[in-house]
Amino acid sequence: MASVRITYCTQCNWLLRASWYAGELLQTFADELDEVALAPATGGVFRIDVTVDGERHGVWNRKTDGGFPEITEAKRRVRDLVAPGRSLGHADRTSG
Repeated sequence: MASVRITYCTQCNWLLRASWYAGELLQTFADELDEVALAPATGGVFRIDVTVDGERHGVWNRKTDGGFPEITEAKRRVRDLVAPGRSLGHADRTSG
C-alpha cells in the first residue's frame, strides 16, 4: 500500500484545489492507497508526493513542473508508482 501527501499553500487559498485532487485520487486508487493527507504550507507551494514501501517520490511540484497538473496527468503519475500497468481507461488515451 501507498500514501499520498498533498502540500498546499494556505496563503494562496489552495485548500479546495488540494481537497479536489485528494478526492479524485482516493476515488481512483481506493484499493491501492492507505491514505491521502493534506499538509498546509506557505510560500506558494503545491506538491504531490507518494510514499511507496517507505520511499518518497515527488509526483508534482508546481514550481518546477509549471503550475498545476491536469487530473489525468496526476493520476497517471500516481498510478505509475502505486499500480504500474493498471489501465486508467480514458485517462490513458492520447488525442490525435
